[in-house]
Amino acid sequence: MERGKEMNVQERSVGARIGRGIIIVVIGLLIWYSPVPAGVKKEAWQLLAIFVATIFGLILTPLPMGAVVIFGVMMTSLTGVLKIGDALSGFANSTVWLIVTAFLVARGFISTGLGKRIAYIFIRAFGRKTLGLAYSIVASELVLSPAMPSNTARAGGVIYPIVRALSSTFGSEPGETARRIGAFLMVMEYQVTVITSAMFMTSMAPNPLIAELAKKTANISISWSMWAVAAIVPGMLSLIVVPFILYKIYPPEIKATPQAAEMAKNELEKMGPMKRTEKIMLFVFILILALWATSEWNKIDATVVAFVGVSIMLLTGVIRWDDVLVEKGAWDALFWFGGLVMMATYLNQLGFMKWFATTVGNSLAGWMWISALIILMLVYFYSHYGFASTSAHVTAMFPAFLAVAVAAKAPPYLAALTFGFFSALNAGITHYGTGPGPIYFNAGYLDQKTWWKLGLIFSFVNIAIWMGIGFPWWKVLGLW
Repeated sequence: MERGKEMNVQERSVGARIGRGIIIVVIGLLIWYSPVPAGVKKEAWQLLAIFVATIFGLILTPLPMGAVVIFGVMMTSLTGVLKIGDALSGFANSTVWLIVTAFLVARGFISTGLGKRIAYIFIRAFGRKTLGLAYSIVASELVLSPAMPSNTARAGGVIYPIVRALSSTFGSEPGETARRIGAFLMVMEYQVTVITSAMFMTSMAPNPLIAELAKKTANISISWSMWAVAAIVPGMLSLIVVPFILYKIYPPEIKATPQAAEMAKNELEKMGPMKRTEKIMLFVFILILALWATSEWNKIDATVVAFVGVSIMLLTGVIRWDDVLVEKGAWDALFWFGGLVMMATYLNQLGFMKWFATTVGNSLAGWMWISALIILMLVYFYSHYGFASTSAHVTAMFPAFLAVAVAAKAPPYLAALTFGFFSALNAGITHYGTGPGPIYFNAGYLDQKTWWKLGLIFSFVNIAIWMGIGFPWWKVLGLW
């Protein structure tokens, strides 16, 4: 009987995936066979049909993301829209390989235990009060984020077990004791990882895609150092303000946490002195961070720097080749990222993006660019209620919104960076907005209504900081 139920569930699941797949095909066919607008090449319109169908595939997920994009890549060549060499060109893109190598660097943090050691050091030093404990977790996130492009690995794989253990240490479990400290720590860490995801090009998987799409759409180049310098002021302010506001509006019952510092001390004693692999990992981390930050002067491409780091890790045994082969996140990113970059590149080369920007831009004639940009930013931010993936959101909306903003005479760097930062910050509004969301929500410490209410409040806070402080800061940097 139980087996029968399982089979029924599987059949319904397969049926649902087939249904979603049919919807995706229908959407693609409708665009493919609709009249081609004046001023648009037939090949561009057909590529748009495949691209939009692929985007809906990422949203509806009848298959994993990588598989969906592979189907899209196949169709661009099978239909004759692109030659096979052109269809595969995205997989040779240097930005695609930056994210692949960054995933491998992140594996070194996890496998050596260096990530946890860093977190425990901060907790031992600053974790005697609840607010201090919160900021020690913030500091851990901030230190780890530049070299960990998967916020799921960072917040879920490294930080979550520590937060969960801390909650249990103070007798705070889901249910009646949730408000002692567990609920505060869970929502605080999730909101913090959303902020750190916005602060570095390598702190969230879609960020390098944003930089690549900005180049294709607005003909601007965003380097690792430019992204970091632009984000540092509003980002640091958000990291300071958000935990403090949460502490005031959703206070934990426990205000003193000496046990946290003691627990961290005990865990560090169990770990013992830094192992050889940890020391090498720390050296690699500092090296690649220094080279990325000084790329304006050393002229070494960010992807080359990441390969240097991975090569050192392989030569010294910090990671093994088997570790490279089993790093599913890296190879999954290669497939979906490479395919999407290829489609975006050829949509631009075939003239579609220019036509789209001109057409929509003409409808904004007479608007002040700042008014148009603000409206576009808010729509872009809160449209994330409809997305369960930051990657799908970026792919579906970033190029179009950036093209319209630039057509409305908004400064290209200002528009691209703001949409880029908002692509991470908007994930905080729901419990499914980015990878770590389900992990922290499913811990069971907060109900959905409270989670969403706090997410909405912090969306206001982040928008106020990143626009109110960010805009003047970017003016000082000469970005607009």
